[in-house]
Amino acid sequence: MITSTRRVSPDKSEVRIAFSLEDTSDVKDVEDLAQTFPDLEQRLQPVPPCGSLRESVQVYKEHCRMAREFHQVKHEISVLEDRKRKLLAEMEDEGVAVEIARLEEEFRRLTEENRTLVTAHNERAQQLERLCLTNQKRQDSS
Repeated sequence: MITSTRRVSPDKSEVRIAFSLEDTSDVKDVEDLAQTFPDLEQRLQPVPPCGSLRESVQVYKEHCRMAREFHQVKHEISVLEDRKRKLLAEMEDEGVAVEIARLEEEFRRLTEENRTLVTAHNERAQQLERLCLTNQKRQDSS
């Protein structure tokens, strides 16, 4: 095991790094993890670790795990956005159907009102005609 302690700057605390050149099990795992993540910008791609540093390998593995998680979340967002578009389209279709039903009901109501007004007009026209005839007969008899 090799241990090194360094002070980066006088106002910072010491940084201690420990690593072993004998345990390479993490390095073998890294070779299996060598992946690219097309969803990530180039600057965010995991950088291959320094194979001799266990901490570097662990950071690389964590970075790859977060990149996979990012890909999964991005995919879920895409699926949910598609579902949202479909639901909005359905709501719009339902809104159109509701509007059509409202207009049909208004048409029925106005048609009935028109029928009532036409009947009332015809009755008043007949009544006026009778009154005119009655009035004319009175004038003729006088």
